[in-house]
Amino acid sequence: MTPEPTPRNEETLRRVQGEFLEMPGLRLTEPQARRLWGLDHDVCEALLQTLVDANFLFRTRDGAFMRVEQTPLRAGLRARTEKIAAA
Repeated sequence: MTPEPTPRNEETLRRVQGEFLEMPGLRLTEPQARRLWGLDHDVCEALLQTLVDANFLFRTRDGAFMRVEQTPLRAGLRARTEKIAAA
């Protein structure tokens, strides 16, 4: 069951977004996020899922959470492919 939005949850959501924006490359598992922000399991799970659904965070293969960068991945791959082809 997803916790209802409350002013405290909204404040926590903004704080979490701020942490990820201030620290590029920040990578946290759910247990690490719970400890860092002092959240219980259900609230943390719902908060992280909300940020994934909003395309602010994504979940890595090993279950950690990272911020979605604004640069399209395809552009980075294309540049690497062009360098390899030119060699």
